[in-house]
Amino acid sequence: MKAIENFIGAVNDIVWGPPMLILIVGTGIFLTFRLAFLQFRTLPYALKLAFSPKAQDKKSPGDISHFQALTTALAATIGIGNIAGVATAVFWGGPGAVFWMWVCALFGMATKYAEAILAVKYRVQGKNGEFSGGPMYYIEKGLNLKWLAVLFAIFGSIAAFGIGNVVQSNEVSSVLKSTFSIPTWVTGITLTILAGLVILGGIKKIGKVTSYVVPFMALFYVGAGLVIIFTNLNLVPSAVNLIFTEAFTGSAIIGGGIGAAIRYGVTRGVFSNEAGLGSAPIAAAAAKTDYPGRQALVSMTQVFIDTIVVCSITGIAIVMGNLYGGDLNGATLTSQTFEFFLGGTGSVIVAVGLAFFAFSTILGWSYYGEKCFNYLFKEDRTKFYRILFVLLILVGALGSNDLIWGFADAMNAMMAVPNLIGLLGLSGVVVAETHRFLKVAKEEKAGKKAS
Repeated sequence: MKAIENFIGAVNDIVWGPPMLILIVGTGIFLTFRLAFLQFRTLPYALKLAFSPKAQDKKSPGDISHFQALTTALAATIGIGNIAGVATAVFWGGPGAVFWMWVCALFGMATKYAEAILAVKYRVQGKNGEFSGGPMYYIEKGLNLKWLAVLFAIFGSIAAFGIGNVVQSNEVSSVLKSTFSIPTWVTGITLTILAGLVILGGIKKIGKVTSYVVPFMALFYVGAGLVIIFTNLNLVPSAVNLIFTEAFTGSAIIGGGIGAAIRYGVTRGVFSNEAGLGSAPIAAAAAKTDYPGRQALVSMTQVFIDTIVVCSITGIAIVMGNLYGGDLNGATLTSQTFEFFLGGTGSVIVAVGLAFFAFSTILGWSYYGEKCFNYLFKEDRTKFYRILFVLLILVGALGSNDLIWGFADAMNAMMAVPNLIGLLGLSGVVVAETHRFLKVAKEEKAGKKAS
């Protein structure tokens, strides 16, 4: 087992080296300039589209609403990455890693926007009436690179077992055991049964459940984090200053200096918001929308909510607590930080939040993996993928933490490369579709003023 862990670690050192970091962040920067900083200019309007009931499109083609597509994507991203991933980034990369998570997110909003606009533009409708889309479709139809699309689908269908399944069940089983002394096998079986009941119902069932679970779990965890911050405001300035200072001085906890801060900030940022992986556009493609640009703006808000809001609260709280210099890592570090500020209630909040986060992430990624699998095989074989996915939840709950995290990181990189090639190759299409929709949005706004 140790040999396997060392091998996966060596692979990650290669695939998450400087070329990958440059490709991910560079793509976001490139798209930001091509779109004239659209993510900053249109964020208020995008948030209105995402959360206003009046802005939900019920008549256009699609399987789920704007809001359900967003919550399905958020379900897959607001998970272990927000609690354990941020803590891991600070442990390995120091407080400065939080800054690089922010950088990754700000430019990642443009990446996420581009992914979604292409996913809707190139989506297809299957025999069962459901819409399918994502990198495998826009790479094939937009770039005419079938082989690259197949590679993405292979990596995506496998990655779902890591980032969206065994990592989630492994972390939540560990935390529930340490907090409530619940045996890992009990957590594994419970998650397996509950997730199975939803996953076997398909995207409409997943969208419906996540539209209720995601807002509740986010408010529950974010509320606790804000209590920590606002009841200890005197610690906030020094914590934020440390985050900015160490982003460029690089006193990482476990060596590596600024390089470690950037690497773990970017990798954990990508693990959290998934901008560049090509996962979330699979959910965006199922949304009821009249223009690709409209859903793309909604999808863009996912990165803002996930990293700029939720991850920031976790990161700032951890730096404020100053418990990251010892042996504490992952969800345990976050749990101990919350307990440090809130007493025993803090660890309970993290444990319960983690359980909800993990559950929702499993639901979202089951859909991503399924759609990648469907691209490779016939739709009537979907049930086999769903059954295997559900069974592996139990395996993850009982597995090795280091091995599981390493596998997830490697699969993330494998997904990202074909997707980022697709985004760069189709950036002209993204710009053209953006201009088309912004013109329509401007006319709609003028019409409302006139009336």
